[in-house]
Amino acid sequence: MDIFVGNTNIISSLGFSTSGHCRRIKAGQTGVRIHSCGNPGSLSVPLSLIDTRQLAQRFQVSLDRDRLGLHPGPFTRLEKMHILSISEALKDSGINIRDSRTLLVLSTTKGNIDLLEKNRYPEIGPERLYLWKLAEVLRTFFGNPNKPLVVSNACISGVLALITGSRLIQAGRFDHVIVTGGDLVTEFVVSGFQSFRALSPKPCKPFDLSRDGLSLGEGCATVALSRDPSADGLSEKIIVAGGASSNDAHHISGPSRTGEGLVLAIRGALNEAALTPSDIDYLSAHGTATEYNDEMEARAFSRSGLESVPVNSFKGYFGHTLGAAGVIESALAIESLRKNELFRSAGFETPGTSQRLNVLTDHGTKEVGCCLKTASGFGGCNGAIVFKKM
Repeated sequence: MDIFVGNTNIISSLGFSTSGHCRRIKAGQTGVRIHSCGNPGSLSVPLSLIDTRQLAQRFQVSLDRDRLGLHPGPFTRLEKMHILSISEALKDSGINIRDSRTLLVLSTTKGNIDLLEKNRYPEIGPERLYLWKLAEVLRTFFGNPNKPLVVSNACISGVLALITGSRLIQAGRFDHVIVTGGDLVTEFVVSGFQSFRALSPKPCKPFDLSRDGLSLGEGCATVALSRDPSADGLSEKIIVAGGASSNDAHHISGPSRTGEGLVLAIRGALNEAALTPSDIDYLSAHGTATEYNDEMEARAFSRSGLESVPVNSFKGYFGHTLGAAGVIESALAIESLRKNELFRSAGFETPGTSQRLNVLTDHGTKEVGCCLKTASGFGGCNGAIVFKKM
């Protein structure tokens, strides 16, 4: 059974729609700016943050327009992001989120982590810190009858959620799956990555010789999956052709030095899609801009026979969005398939990995029939998913 990719939506510092992101990326814009996160006097670092006032305005417009809400609120900032993103993705879709054959899948690493801040939401109880409770709020808001599924596996959460959703449809459990991924940037999150000395003092530069760490970003995205090819109303049909995950079994935070785990995930995804490396036209990498991640990916891509495939990382545009990254970057990769457009890898100038890659230095057009999206994360997890044009 083919699993069709329906409408998508992306929310980040670059805007509130997938098409808006593509326009700003092609215009060379980046949402990564120097911000001070936390108490006065705390270290300023490059971050990609969503405009809170615009989020509130757009959320209210969406509520007034759709009147979907069954949950009375109030809502946290992340909940507003998810509700708005799902509403926008389904706005012109034939998928009924209230149908018993539709499932909601939430991808996140930390959920409503800003509830840890004292008096941030005095009207909302601490129970909303639990990921299951966040998912339940979203399910109730949209009136979906099924218990939502939460996928939280570090930075591969988004890719893993898409793989899981497609398999649930293939197994006949559901006809449609709405995958929504989101995460915030808070003082808690920034201090955690600072303790790893993983943050760059400058906007990140994935795969570049001068890369010295990542830039954090907050974001949210939604991708609709369906067994119905007409569910999205779009003429260009994209399917999830295959997907796989693996674990390095190497280190709690550092990736395998050989790329073995990612090689296994890529191999599994290609086997499931019945494709070979020569069938891949475009590669959307994880590309965090840390020394070890980018080197691991370069080794894995080279070992997989993908070293000549055009590759990019989107993190120079809106940072590393953690549990949202796999969904946001998949939505952009799907746009590359639909529009036959490839986007340059922001921040890349000089090759900086031991294995030479074909990193995109300019935007361009190319017939893109198959795309491979990869992700890797703490705990040694790796994910790979193949999108294919019908």
